Amino acid sequence: MESIRSLLGKKVELKISGYKVPVIGELVDLGSDILVLFSETRYIYVPIHHVQQMKLTQDGDDASPGDMEPLVDHNHISYRKMLMNSRGIFTEIGLGGPDPLYGYLTSIMNDYFIFFSPLYHSVYIPLHHVKYLCPLPPSMTPFSLNQHLFQVQQPAIPLSRTLDQQLEKFQNELVIFDLGESPLKAGLLKKVDNRMIELVEAGGTTILLHCDHIKSIHLP
Repeated sequence: MESIRSLLGKKVELKISGYKVPVIGELVDLGSDILVLFSETRYIYVPIHHVQQMKLTQDGDDASPGDMEPLVDHNHISYRKMLMNSRGIFTEIGLGGPDPLYGYLTSIMNDYFIFFSPLYHSVYIPLHHVKYLCPLPPSMTPFSLNQHLFQVQQPAIPLSRTLDQQLEKFQNELVIFDLGESPLKAGLLKKVDNRMIELVEAGGTTILLHCDHIKSIHLP
């Protein structure tokens, strides 16, 4: 970690898995399993295991946090602690797909968390698939919705400690994986067996998926 620590306070170019365009900003903090970049006008939190490449750069705007305090506590920062401190804060999450997810983190379980989105409602996200998180200013709300009209909701289905157990509760339910990026990742969840998911898509074809490659789950 000393090689990364030596870059603190310097402008870096960061290549994150799942994204073609690198992020450029000042490396402002480092935890045991997460790093913090200040890019343009915001703090971006990146789990270290998704860092593909990092190097010093002179490209991009001269962004520096100055007096702009982070929205979450950086004291002894770690990925899980950052998630806990982000609860209730309007947040942007990157899962490696074409579009980020916007909403509020509501609950953190052993290996996944629940994220409430106005578009998708309760989204179940494995911890290891989050590429970055970016808490947004308190004045912002999803789609500029009136805060009094927008209410964060808890999942109707009771939560299990692990994602495997939660998936078993979705058996015989219609589910959408990875926010519907592929038509082959939406359908009737027939069975979960030894981390293999049996999914019946709209045309009746049965598809097998491995849990490790599911980035998000939500019910339509």
